This record gives sequence, structure tokens and C-alpha cells, in this order.
Amino acid sequence: MASDIRRVAVTGAAGYVGWSLIARLARDADVDHILALDVRPLPADATKGPVVFARHDVTRPFGPLLREHRIDALAHLAYVLRPSRDREAARRVNVDGAACALAACEDAGVRHMLYLSSTSVYGAHADNPPLLGEDAQPRPPRGFQYSQDKAAAERLIADFAASRPGFSAVVLRACPALGPRADNFIATAFTKPFLVGARGHDPHMQLVHEDDLAEALYRCLLSSVAGTYNLAGDGLIRWSEMARMFGRRVLWLPGPLLRFLVGTLWALRLQHDSPPSGLDFITYPWAASTDKLKRELGIRPRHTSREAWAAFASRERTAGG
Repeated sequence: MASDIRRVAVTGAAGYVGWSLIARLARDADVDHILALDVRPLPADATKGPVVFARHDVTRPFGPLLREHRIDALAHLAYVLRPSRDREAARRVNVDGAACALAACEDAGVRHMLYLSSTSVYGAHADNPPLLGEDAQPRPPRGFQYSQDKAAAERLIADFAASRPGFSAVVLRACPALGPRADNFIATAFTKPFLVGARGHDPHMQLVHEDDLAEALYRCLLSSVAGTYNLAGDGLIRWSEMARMFGRRVLWLPGPLLRFLVGTLWALRLQHDSPPSGLDFITYPWAASTDKLKRELGIRPRHTSREAWAAFASRERTAGG
């Protein structure tokens, strides 16, 4: 794609999404330089071609690094995904890290930043409309830090961009990404012998294929677009359908009992997947409209939500076989 952005940096580069984006950027002959930042090393064969790795913690200033590498645009993907009992430690990465990324852009004269957010900032609520547009007020579930910190980082970015003419920021609110290389909380949940659900609730879920997420990130990073956009594969798939396609049984329990059990096990450190507030996402609707993304940016995912799920399920069946 035609762009005057040729030197980019990616935080959270060693993660599932970060490395997918770097692989896509590396296929563009017009991208001259990719600075990969993470506290974890990249795979041994990853630092080739235009990719240069620097071990760095995003809670520490990194403007000099961006300046040294003459970066044009930054993709900020560093984030603590797994629910943490140390809320302050997670917030330092999730929110303070976003503030540090903004300060680094200002220090180095970087004029464009891409931030990967989540459709979970809308929250899963009984009164949600069938599809949530970008103008809907974020209502992250109380106690679910992943979504709360995403919303807080979004506010920081919006305030920063509003006060600095010439700086563009794009926030991509993506639903959970899945595919053959998936490594996230949904992928982990389905490694268990059975799933849980709130009796009487079987919400529609949205998913995006990992390749479609990488492509959308790539295009938003190199085109200097600004604003907030939802990203999801077309169509919906119910929680029970996901379980059935994966060969898993759902244990349907009354909502209050399910929350009590999950909360007790979380408090006793006997389960590490989610506090009880995370159950909202398998109880109430939280699907997002992607009309704005298609209309304004021309980005149309190639895979539906169902196809994204099938790609992941097929990988697991093959591995298990």
C-alpha cells in the first residue's frame, strides 16, 4: 500500500498479535525498518530482514530508542492479557505503559500511533443493542481489569491526540482473535475438558481471524488514519456452538451459583482464568458493528466469526489427532 511511513516500531512484539503484525509488515517491500520492542526475546529466526529487536520494558521511557531508529509510526500492543491479582502491576503495563508510549512519541517526534483496544470495553450488558457502534459509551464490567484498563488507555490517547495538532492516533477495538496460531484467553479456555455457561443465557459471540487482525493493524499503522474503529469478522456464533464444534460439553449452571463458584475459586487461587465479572461475556450480548471500518477505511475481514473459530478448532483437532 502506498504510504510515506517506512520505519515503524511495535511494542509487545513477542506476543501472538505483535509477531503476526511484524510478519505482515516484513512482507511489505516499502517498509524499510521494523523496531520490535518487548521484555521477552523474539524467536531465534525472527530478527532478519528489516526487523531489529530491542529488549525494553514499556513502563520505562523509550523516546531515545524511537529517535535513534528514526521511527515514523508506533504500534502499541504491549499489554497484560491474563487476569492478574496484582492490579497495580498490571495497570503499570496497561495504562502507564500507554502513557509512556505517548511520551515516547512526543519525545521522538513520531506523528502516528496505533493502539489495539478491545470491543470488551463496551461491556456485556443485558440492555446492549444487537450491535454496538463506536459512539456507544464504554461500560467495562466492574472488576474486569482487562477491559477497564483498555478503556483508561483509550482516554489517555484521546486526550493526548486532541491537544497535539499534527499527531494522529487510531484505536482499533478488536474482538477476540483466533486462528491456527491462537494464543489467548479463549484458546486457553477451550483446552479444558468442559466449559461453563449461565443457564438461560447463550449469547452470540464475535471473533476475528488472526490474519484479518494483522492485516487491519498493518493498514491502520501505515495509512495514518485517526479515530476509533471496531473490528470483527462478519456474522455471529453462539457460545454453545463454539463448544459443540470443538467437541466440548457445556455445564449450564444457575447464574448466581456460577458466579459464587467462580468468585470463590478465584479468591482461593484455585482458578486463574477470570474473576466472576468475566462471566458477563458468556452471559450478555456485546457484539460490535463494523460498518464504520468498512465504510471509512475499506477494511473488510476475509473470514467470518464462524470461520475464525473453525480455523482454531481444526488446529486443535489436528494436534489432538
